[in-house]
Amino acid sequence: MPEPALKMPTFVDIAVTGRCNLKCKHCYYADEMVARSDLPTETWLAFFEELREVGVMRVCLTGGEIFMRRDIWELMEGVVRNKMRFTVNTNATMITDSVADRLSQYRRRIDHIQVSVDGSRPETHDALRGKGAFERTMRGIDALKRFGIPWTVRVTVSKLNLPDLEATMKMLHHDLGLQGFGVNEAYPMGAGHCNHSALEMTQEERRESFRVMQKFDREYPGVARGAMAGPLLIAELIEKVNRARETGQFDAPYRTGCFTGCNVMWQDLAVLHDGSYVPCNQLPHMVLGKVGQDSLRDVWLNAPGLKMLRERHTVSLETDPRCNGCSYVAYCTGGCPGIAYSLTGGVNRSNPRDCYRAYVGEDPVYAY
Repeated sequence: MPEPALKMPTFVDIAVTGRCNLKCKHCYYADEMVARSDLPTETWLAFFEELREVGVMRVCLTGGEIFMRRDIWELMEGVVRNKMRFTVNTNATMITDSVADRLSQYRRRIDHIQVSVDGSRPETHDALRGKGAFERTMRGIDALKRFGIPWTVRVTVSKLNLPDLEATMKMLHHDLGLQGFGVNEAYPMGAGHCNHSALEMTQEERRESFRVMQKFDREYPGVARGAMAGPLLIAELIEKVNRARETGQFDAPYRTGCFTGCNVMWQDLAVLHDGSYVPCNQLPHMVLGKVGQDSLRDVWLNAPGLKMLRERHTVSLETDPRCNGCSYVAYCTGGCPGIAYSLTGGVNRSNPRDCYRAYVGEDPVYAY
């Protein structure tokens, strides 16, 4: 049985609320979350003490939209009191000067505020997030900048904003002076699942997103590399596989023909707003325990779901019927188990979106 690499996770992603003031078409945290209730203040504060006791060093406060909670400052005080650093994920529409001023008091503990921006202009951003969202988000970013709070951006690309992707990245870098941000593709989960047909890019659109990202990266090296997934990394993987097929050499020792595409189960953990421990927010169905009922230590060391995900690294890709006999197995990791579950119904299945066989049109089930 594989053991966790760390005695305790060093990072915990905490959704402190499921409520939000926007209704984004691609929100992975919507839809199936509406039946869950937010934990009360006291339960979160007790949990933060538990995190300190087991040695957790960093958390992310996310949602939903965290500023929907009236007690958000009390929660931040709890994080700081327990000597943890933190990041915040927000749409920034509720960040006023007074909010930014309050945030600046935690400057020494904040790693960064991550803001969601999906277009260079209202027509694009608001089509995904709601009327008036772009203007309010820009005001929020301006407040963060003026009060000296470190910030970054996550862009979520889909069919609806692909034509504006290059302009969005240039706006972030040139107009707003951002030196680093990330670009991910819209996930087919939550509201993104409900709006799948409107968001899902065609094969050629996905290839266009690769071209746009690679062109931007050549012009501004490293600026758009703030994501652990997304079009740029997929494009580079495809190029690596192409070279490996020509040369027979593939410099990626972790690619063993098994499901090694995710390492979150070895170092991080997530908590949903109702207190459910899950491996990450992309696997909300895999509840490992509950805050206030199950200790984080016991969940981390003994939860069957985490043990299964750790064992996944030893499971051959060829156990997936789609991958059986595939000539590219040696170059593959199976990709994100969360998206694999959303698209195929199982975590021990390959993620079709990261599939080289699909990219070259050889997959009999799925093609870009």
